[in-house]
Amino acid sequence: MSRPIATGLPLCLALLLSLAAMPAWAQNIYKCTHGGQVEYTDKPCAGQGELVHRASDADIIDRYLRLGQDDAARGYAESHLLQGLYEQRLAVHQQAVAAKARAQAEEAAAAQQRLAEAQQQELADAEASRDRLQRENDALRQQNADYQDQLTPAQGIYASPYPYWGAPPRWPRHGDRDNHRPSPPPPNFHPCETLAGGRLRC
Repeated sequence: MSRPIATGLPLCLALLLSLAAMPAWAQNIYKCTHGGQVEYTDKPCAGQGELVHRASDADIIDRYLRLGQDDAARGYAESHLLQGLYEQRLAVHQQAVAAKARAQAEEAAAAQQRLAEAQQQELADAEASRDRLQRENDALRQQNADYQDQLTPAQGIYASPYPYWGAPPRWPRHGDRDNHRPSPPPPNFHPCETLAGGRLRC
């Protein structure tokens, strides 16, 4: 599949851009001309064109290795009698893969460490908040106790449960006063007499 690299740009700029974009694929680069327009592609030109960059054997082997096509890289090297180059590029590729794996592992470990530190800081902040609330609560309790101590002397004996007599005096209630009042004598009834003329005498 043809991939245009640049169209309508000055030749030098287009070539630099194409070379900067293609190393990851390590392919041949062709300069094609269509209707006065210049196009750079990784496929041979259908009409007028020229090869401006040829991928080296090392580039082709590296490309296969980056794509995970080890068998293709080995086959290309064997068909071109490049076993030594293949072993060299394979070692470089394996070192790059190992370095990338180490970097990813280090980044994961660093992220885990940051998470653990954040959790520890959160626990420390929560503990500090609990201690602060406990101190404030203790201070409020002490203030309340001091306030109660200040109120007790002003209340006099009514603030204590009668320490000298052992029990509060029993004040007479309204009903008690009525019960201790002497009962009135029973009324004396005298029979009345009817006198002459309809008068009564009792």
